[in-house]
Amino acid sequence: MRIDQIGGMIKAFPAMPGAALKLLTLTDAPSATVQQIEDVLRQDPGLTANVLKLANSAYFGIPSKVGSVRQAVMLLGLKRLVQMVVATCASAIIDRGVPGYDLPAGELWRHSLAVSVAAKGLAGELKIQAADEVFTAGLLHDVGKLVLGQFVQEEYTDIKRALAQGMTFEAAEAAVLGIDHAEIGARVLAQWSLPENIVHAVRWHHAPEKFGTVDIMLDVVHVANMLCLMIGIGVGREGLLHEPSPVVTRRLGLEPPHLEKVASQTLQWVSELSQALAVG
Repeated sequence: MRIDQIGGMIKAFPAMPGAALKLLTLTDAPSATVQQIEDVLRQDPGLTANVLKLANSAYFGIPSKVGSVRQAVMLLGLKRLVQMVVATCASAIIDRGVPGYDLPAGELWRHSLAVSVAAKGLAGELKIQAADEVFTAGLLHDVGKLVLGQFVQEEYTDIKRALAQGMTFEAAEAAVLGIDHAEIGARVLAQWSLPENIVHAVRWHHAPEKFGTVDIMLDVVHVANMLCLMIGIGVGREGLLHEPSPVVTRRLGLEPPHLEKVASQTLQWVSELSQALAVG
């Protein structure tokens, strides 16, 4: 059965590197020290080099040269440093083509980066306290597409038929394949032992109003994803007909000027981060 094959691919999905998972655990520990962070990164010199490269990128705009992990933590804080580690690790996993979704190599990664920076931008623009993990949730929200892509490609005739009946793309996935990419992504992240709020944001990013409680981080990731699809970043077969949930829009107090401002900045942010991560 298709669902069994999909389940097997979820279990076989590449693990997030150990350094990233250890650092994510440290962010939940109030007593975490810079020394502990340095000890974790010291085990992976390549990752350390990439993190420092990213810390010195135009995206963060630090005027002085960042030459050490300790300096990066002092200037950016632990949470943002961990975001950089996750971004560096995720690029190796996500930066490939996904034919089932008609996404050439690099496009899913560009979309993922766009949603992560747009989510951070929206939280700032709306002056709301979205969780610190909103960047990571945005970055990983579509990881399930990497598992489901081949099955979407094989069953696309039936998916297209479901779309013609007025279903959304994710509803068509679920109808034809028994599961959608958002649920698969949540299972992958749970397998990685990522924080529960990130898992929930990925699971419900297309339907936040169906989540049992109000979750501001989920709402922001949902809007950021819709915004990036609306401006044409990572569209593929899902098309341009996207708009944020009216329920979420009201809940966040979202107005058109907010979307316009973040949309105009997102392309620049993505360009800066892509260059720093040597992607695209």
